[in-house]
Amino acid sequence: MTSDVARLIEFYKSPLGRLSRALVREQVVDLAGDVKGRRVLGLGFATPYLRFALEPAERVLAFMPERQGASSWPREGPSRTVLCDPMEMPLTDAAIDLTIAIHALEHIADAEELMRELWRITAPNGHLLLVVPRRRGIWAQRDNTPFGQGNPYSGGQLDKLLRDHSFVPEAWRDALFLPPFQTRLVLRYPRFFERFGRLFGPAMSGVICIRARKEAFPAVPRRKREARYVRVPGMSTATARSG
Repeated sequence: MTSDVARLIEFYKSPLGRLSRALVREQVVDLAGDVKGRRVLGLGFATPYLRFALEPAERVLAFMPERQGASSWPREGPSRTVLCDPMEMPLTDAAIDLTIAIHALEHIADAEELMRELWRITAPNGHLLLVVPRRRGIWAQRDNTPFGQGNPYSGGQLDKLLRDHSFVPEAWRDALFLPPFQTRLVLRYPRFFERFGRLFGPAMSGVICIRARKEAFPAVPRRKREARYVRVPGMSTATARSG
Protein backbone atom coordinates (compact mmCIF):
# COMPACT_ATOMS: atom_id res chain seq x y z
CA MET A 1 0.00 0.00 0.00
CA THR A 2 1.39 3.40 -0.97
CA SER A 3 1.30 6.03 1.76
CA ASP A 4 -0.65 9.03 0.52
CA VAL A 5 0.74 12.49 0.90
CA ALA A 6 -1.53 13.44 3.82
CA ARG A 7 -0.27 10.54 5.92
CA LEU A 8 3.33 11.35 5.02
CA ILE A 9 2.91 14.97 6.07
CA GLU A 10 1.21 13.92 9.30
CA PHE A 11 4.05 11.54 10.14
CA TYR A 12 6.77 14.14 9.59
CA LYS A 13 4.92 16.58 11.85
CA SER A 14 4.89 14.03 14.69
CA PRO A 15 7.70 13.87 17.29
CA LEU A 16 8.95 10.53 15.91
CA GLY A 17 8.76 11.88 12.37
CA ARG A 18 10.87 14.92 13.23
CA LEU A 19 13.48 12.72 14.90
CA SER A 20 13.65 10.23 12.02
CA ARG A 21 13.94 13.08 9.50
CA ALA A 22 16.87 14.59 11.40
CA LEU A 23 18.69 11.26 11.65
CA VAL A 24 18.17 10.28 8.01
CA ARG A 25 18.88 13.79 6.74
CA GLU A 26 22.37 13.65 8.27
CA GLN A 27 23.18 10.65 6.10
CA VAL A 28 21.54 12.16 3.01
CA VAL A 29 23.50 15.42 3.28
CA ASP A 30 26.74 13.50 3.85
CA LEU A 31 26.18 11.22 0.85
CA ALA A 32 25.02 14.05 -1.44
CA GLY A 33 28.23 16.02 -0.89
CA ASP A 34 28.67 19.40 -2.56
CA VAL A 35 25.59 20.20 -4.66
CA LYS A 36 26.69 23.68 -5.72
CA GLY A 37 25.64 24.34 -9.31
CA ARG A 38 24.08 20.88 -9.69
CA ARG A 39 20.58 19.94 -10.84
CA VAL A 40 18.89 18.04 -8.01
CA LEU A 41 15.71 15.97 -8.21
CA GLY A 42 13.77 14.64 -5.21
CA LEU A 43 11.66 11.60 -6.12
CA GLY A 44 8.84 10.10 -4.04
CA PHE A 45 8.37 12.15 -0.88
CA ALA A 46 11.86 13.61 -0.55
CA THR A 47 10.95 17.21 0.29
CA PRO A 48 11.67 16.86 4.06
CA TYR A 49 15.28 16.17 3.05
CA LEU A 50 15.86 18.64 0.18
CA ARG A 51 16.07 22.03 1.86
CA PHE A 52 19.87 21.83 2.18
CA ALA A 53 20.11 21.97 -1.64
CA LEU A 54 17.81 24.96 -2.27
CA GLU A 55 20.47 27.66 -2.16
CA PRO A 56 23.63 26.06 -3.60
CA ALA A 57 22.04 23.91 -6.33
CA GLU A 58 21.36 25.28 -9.80
CA ARG A 59 17.87 23.79 -9.71
CA VAL A 60 15.85 21.67 -7.30
CA LEU A 61 12.72 19.77 -8.35
CA ALA A 62 10.41 17.47 -6.37
CA PHE A 63 8.59 14.78 -8.38
CA MET A 64 5.76 13.03 -6.53
CA PRO A 65 3.98 9.91 -7.87
CA GLU A 66 0.39 10.18 -9.04
CA ARG A 67 -0.79 7.47 -6.62
CA GLN A 68 0.76 9.27 -3.67
CA GLY A 69 -0.46 12.77 -4.41
CA ALA A 70 1.51 16.00 -4.14
CA SER A 71 1.92 18.92 -1.77
CA SER A 72 3.34 22.34 -2.51
CA TRP A 73 7.00 22.80 -1.57
CA PRO A 74 8.79 24.84 -0.36
CA ARG A 75 6.58 26.99 1.83
CA GLU A 76 8.25 30.16 0.59
CA GLY A 77 8.49 31.12 -3.08
CA PRO A 78 7.18 29.27 -6.15
CA SER A 79 6.36 25.59 -5.78
CA ARG A 80 8.93 23.15 -7.15
CA THR A 81 6.61 20.15 -6.92
CA VAL A 82 5.51 18.13 -9.96
CA LEU A 83 2.85 15.38 -9.90
CA CYS A 84 3.88 12.76 -12.46
CA ASP A 85 4.28 9.11 -13.40
CA PRO A 86 7.75 8.02 -12.12
CA MET A 87 8.03 5.68 -15.11
CA GLU A 88 7.66 8.58 -17.55
CA MET A 89 9.16 11.63 -15.90
CA PRO A 90 8.77 14.90 -17.85
CA LEU A 91 12.51 15.39 -18.30
CA THR A 92 14.88 15.20 -21.25
CA ASP A 93 17.66 12.61 -21.29
CA ALA A 94 20.62 13.29 -18.95
CA ALA A 95 18.83 16.24 -17.31
CA ILE A 96 19.65 15.56 -13.63
CA ASP A 97 22.98 15.50 -11.78
CA LEU A 98 21.68 14.04 -8.52
CA THR A 99 18.43 12.23 -7.75
CA ILE A 100 17.45 11.73 -4.12
CA ALA A 101 14.75 9.03 -3.96
CA ILE A 102 12.98 8.62 -0.62
CA HIS A 103 9.65 6.82 -0.09
CA ALA A 104 9.93 5.95 -3.77
CA LEU A 105 11.56 2.63 -4.75
CA GLU A 106 9.69 0.51 -2.19
CA HIS A 107 6.32 1.70 -3.58
CA ILE A 108 7.02 0.97 -7.24
CA ALA A 109 5.55 -2.22 -8.69
CA ASP A 110 8.18 -2.44 -11.46
CA ALA A 111 11.51 -1.48 -9.87
CA GLU A 112 13.49 -2.44 -12.97
CA GLU A 113 11.52 -0.09 -15.19
CA LEU A 114 12.01 2.71 -12.67
CA MET A 115 15.76 2.09 -12.71
CA ARG A 116 15.79 2.35 -16.50
CA GLU A 117 13.98 5.68 -16.28
CA LEU A 118 16.39 6.93 -13.62
CA TRP A 119 19.33 5.95 -15.82
CA ARG A 120 17.76 7.88 -18.71
CA ILE A 121 17.33 11.15 -16.82
CA THR A 122 20.70 11.02 -15.03
CA ALA A 123 23.57 12.99 -16.54
CA PRO A 124 26.87 11.24 -17.37
CA ASN A 125 28.71 10.55 -14.10
CA GLY A 126 25.62 11.80 -12.25
CA HIS A 127 24.47 10.15 -9.04
CA LEU A 128 21.46 8.41 -7.57
CA LEU A 129 20.89 8.51 -3.81
CA LEU A 130 18.43 5.94 -2.47
CA VAL A 131 16.91 5.71 1.01
CA VAL A 132 15.06 2.41 1.38
CA PRO A 133 13.66 0.48 4.38
CA ARG A 134 15.89 -2.43 5.39
CA ARG A 135 14.09 -5.71 4.81
CA ARG A 136 14.89 -7.24 8.21
CA GLY A 137 14.85 -3.97 10.13
CA ILE A 138 12.31 -3.27 12.87
CA TRP A 139 10.99 -0.19 11.01
CA ALA A 140 9.94 -2.36 8.06
CA GLN A 141 8.10 -4.72 10.43
CA ARG A 142 5.80 -2.05 11.84
CA ASP A 143 3.25 -0.13 9.77
CA ASN A 144 2.93 2.90 12.04
CA THR A 145 5.47 4.85 9.93
CA PRO A 146 5.98 5.33 6.16
CA PHE A 147 9.11 3.17 6.40
CA GLY A 148 6.84 0.23 7.22
CA GLN A 149 4.93 0.54 3.94
CA GLY A 150 5.79 -0.96 0.57
CA ASN A 151 8.48 -3.48 -0.32
CA PRO A 152 11.67 -3.27 1.82
CA TYR A 153 15.08 -4.30 0.47
CA SER A 154 18.23 -5.97 1.72
CA GLY A 155 21.65 -4.53 0.95
CA GLY A 156 22.35 -7.34 -1.50
CA GLN A 157 19.11 -6.75 -3.38
CA LEU A 158 19.87 -3.04 -3.75
CA ASP A 159 23.43 -3.70 -4.89
CA LYS A 160 22.23 -6.12 -7.58
CA LEU A 161 19.40 -3.84 -8.72
CA LEU A 162 21.77 -0.90 -9.14
CA ARG A 163 24.55 -2.84 -10.90
CA ASP A 164 22.08 -4.57 -13.22
CA HIS A 165 20.97 -1.13 -14.41
CA SER A 166 24.37 0.53 -14.81
CA PHE A 167 24.68 2.30 -11.47
CA VAL A 168 27.84 1.64 -9.47
CA PRO A 169 27.39 1.83 -5.66
CA GLU A 170 29.99 4.17 -4.17
CA ALA A 171 28.99 4.72 -0.54
CA TRP A 172 26.63 3.14 1.99
CA ARG A 173 25.15 4.49 5.21
CA ASP A 174 22.73 3.07 7.77
CA ALA A 175 20.25 5.05 9.85
CA LEU A 176 17.29 4.74 12.24
CA PHE A 177 18.71 2.40 14.84
CA LEU A 178 16.23 3.72 17.39
CA PRO A 179 12.96 1.75 17.66
CA PRO A 180 9.91 3.23 15.86
CA PHE A 181 7.95 3.88 19.04
CA GLN A 182 6.37 7.15 20.18
CA THR A 183 7.45 6.56 23.76
CA ARG A 184 8.89 9.17 26.09
CA LEU A 185 12.16 7.22 26.45
CA VAL A 186 12.78 6.99 22.69
CA LEU A 187 11.77 10.59 22.01
CA ARG A 188 13.94 11.91 24.84
CA TYR A 189 17.12 9.93 24.08
CA PRO A 190 17.21 9.28 20.31
CA ARG A 191 21.00 9.69 20.07
CA PHE A 192 21.54 7.07 22.76
CA PHE A 193 19.43 4.52 20.87
CA GLU A 194 21.17 5.43 17.61
CA ARG A 195 24.65 4.91 19.09
CA PHE A 196 23.64 1.80 21.03
CA GLY A 197 22.01 0.22 17.97
CA ARG A 198 25.15 0.72 15.88
CA LEU A 199 27.06 -1.53 18.26
CA PHE A 200 25.08 -4.47 16.86
CA GLY A 201 25.92 -3.65 13.25
CA PRO A 202 23.90 -2.56 10.18
CA ALA A 203 21.32 -5.33 10.65
CA MET A 204 19.76 -3.24 13.44
CA SER A 205 19.19 -0.19 11.24
CA GLY A 206 15.79 0.83 9.88
CA VAL A 207 16.87 2.17 6.51
CA ILE A 208 19.69 1.76 4.00
CA CYS A 209 21.13 4.88 2.36
CA ILE A 210 23.24 4.41 -0.75
CA ARG A 211 24.88 6.66 -3.35
CA ALA A 212 25.55 5.21 -6.80
CA ARG A 213 27.18 6.67 -9.91
CA LYS A 214 25.76 6.30 -13.40
CA GLU A 215 27.81 4.28 -15.88
CA ALA A 216 28.11 5.35 -19.50
CA PHE A 217 26.09 2.56 -21.12
CA PRO A 218 22.78 1.02 -20.05
CA ALA A 219 23.01 -2.60 -18.95
CA VAL A 220 19.36 -3.26 -19.83
CA PRO A 221 17.53 -1.45 -22.66
CA ARG A 222 14.18 0.13 -21.95
CA ARG A 223 11.10 -1.84 -22.84
CA LYS A 224 9.12 -0.80 -25.85
CA ARG A 225 6.07 0.99 -24.54
CA GLU A 226 2.61 0.19 -25.76
CA ALA A 227 0.01 2.87 -26.32
CA ARG A 228 -1.55 3.88 -23.01
CA TYR A 229 -5.00 4.43 -24.50
CA VAL A 230 -7.17 2.42 -26.85
CA ARG A 231 -8.50 4.83 -29.42
CA VAL A 232 -12.03 4.29 -30.66
CA PRO A 233 -12.33 4.34 -34.50
CA GLY A 234 -13.93 7.47 -35.91
CA MET A 235 -17.71 7.30 -36.00
CA SER A 236 -20.15 9.59 -37.74
CA THR A 237 -22.52 11.71 -35.70
CA ALA A 238 -25.77 9.94 -34.90
CA THR A 239 -28.97 10.86 -33.09
CA ALA A 240 -29.75 8.91 -29.96
CA ARG A 241 -32.44 6.34 -30.54
CA SER A 242 -35.67 6.68 -28.63
CA GLY A 243 -36.91 3.62 -26.75
